[in-house]
Amino acid sequence: MAVVTGAGSGIGAASARRFAEEGAKVVLVDLNADGIEAETQKILDAGGTAMAVPTDVTSLEACDAMAAAAAEAYGPVDVLYANAGIAGTGNVVDCTPEMWDKVIAVMLTGVWYSQRAIAKQMVDNGGGSIINQASIGGIIGVKGIFPYAAAKAGVIGMTKQSAVEMGQHGIRFNAIAPGTAPTPLVTATYEQKGGSGGDYTSVEEGLANATAKYPIGRLGTVDDIANLALFLASDEAAWITGSVYVIDGGMTAG
Repeated sequence: MAVVTGAGSGIGAASARRFAEEGAKVVLVDLNADGIEAETQKILDAGGTAMAVPTDVTSLEACDAMAAAAAEAYGPVDVLYANAGIAGTGNVVDCTPEMWDKVIAVMLTGVWYSQRAIAKQMVDNGGGSIINQASIGGIIGVKGIFPYAAAKAGVIGMTKQSAVEMGQHGIRFNAIAPGTAPTPLVTATYEQKGGSGGDYTSVEEGLANATAKYPIGRLGTVDDIANLALFLASDEAAWITGSVYVIDGGMTAG
């Protein structure tokens, strides 16, 4: 059974579908109730098993309730993909405290609350796989995403620390660090950056500029990233923990 946060669109929705295609019972989690209801229906229409649990991952109590609802419906949680995210832009000077607090709450604290709630179950049930969504922005400097980059760097540290601490319980922790894959979150990020002095005048121009930085000649897709999440969730990755998987079409290689 797999729980996917941020499953209302983009990478989370694609990953939920991939897990379901492989036979997993899937719990789709997002603050966007309409989004996860629609994505859940797609899985059900395709013959899969899924349920939607609207959740605010910035609330510890809400995450605990989500984990309990998942276990009550489908039994022990085998996989968590902590993928919830929001756009977070600005630099060290012009990022507002409000933007900082919101981004850290969703993309760092929210990851902790999600994995905390699920890991408690996994300790009792003999293990599992937890996949945290990082970003190349947490590894290299990328202009204009100061709070986002800080959160993603924190996720990488949290992932490694959790792997060391929880390996004795059979719980694997890994992180995925994607490059640019067009999603609603990426679009929102480019809209914010363009409006605050970005080097482009439209989202389309920004994505075209980004594409030129990728040696493989294209941006990523949500399915590219979902396929990696599926591998890390699987038994084929049984000896992989504490790792950060960069999936970026070669962007950080040069």
